[in-house]
Amino acid sequence: MKEFVSETIMEKYEFRNIRPEETDQGIMIEKICFPPHEACSDKNMKERILKAPELFLVAEDRKTGKIAGFLNGIATDEDVFRDEFFTDITLNDPKGENIMLLGLDVLPEHRGQGLATELMFQYLNRERENGRKKVFLTCLEGKVQMYRKMGYKDLGISASVWGGEEWHDMSYEL
Repeated sequence: MKEFVSETIMEKYEFRNIRPEETDQGIMIEKICFPPHEACSDKNMKERILKAPELFLVAEDRKTGKIAGFLNGIATDEDVFRDEFFTDITLNDPKGENIMLLGLDVLPEHRGQGLATELMFQYLNRERENGRKKVFLTCLEGKVQMYRKMGYKDLGISASVWGGEEWHDMSYEL
C-alpha cells in the first residue's frame, strides 16, 4: 500500500484504540454503517471492545471528541475467514500472526475525504509493527475495487455466508 498521509486528516482526527466508555458509540456507528442483517450485534460489539480493544482503531474527530469511524478485528493463526470470528471473541489469540478484519465503519458525514483509507493505512502499519503476517477481510462485490486500491488481493468468493450475502475473501500481506 502506498503511503497515504493527509495533513488535513491527521489534523482533523486522532487515531487510537477504542476506550470502554465508547462502547455505546461503537454500537451506534455499526448500526448506521451496516444493514441489520450484516451488523455486529450489541452483545458481540460489547464483548469485542471489552476483550480486544487493542484490535480496534478509531478515528476521533478532534473538534467533537466523538468517533467518526473505526476498524476492528480479531487476531488468529488461522488463514481462512470464517463466520464464527464475527460472533465468538474467544477465538481471538492476542499472539496470532494474522488479523481477520470484522468491520470498517465510517459515519456518512465523514466519508469522501479518505478517512477509510487512512484508517486502513494506520491499522496495517500498526499490525505490521506488532509482528502480524497477513490481514484478511470479507467484502461485498461492490467494495472489492476499493480494497484492491488499498493493496488487498481478491481471493474469490468466500465460504462466509454472514448476513445471507455473497462475500469476497481479500488478503493483505504485511
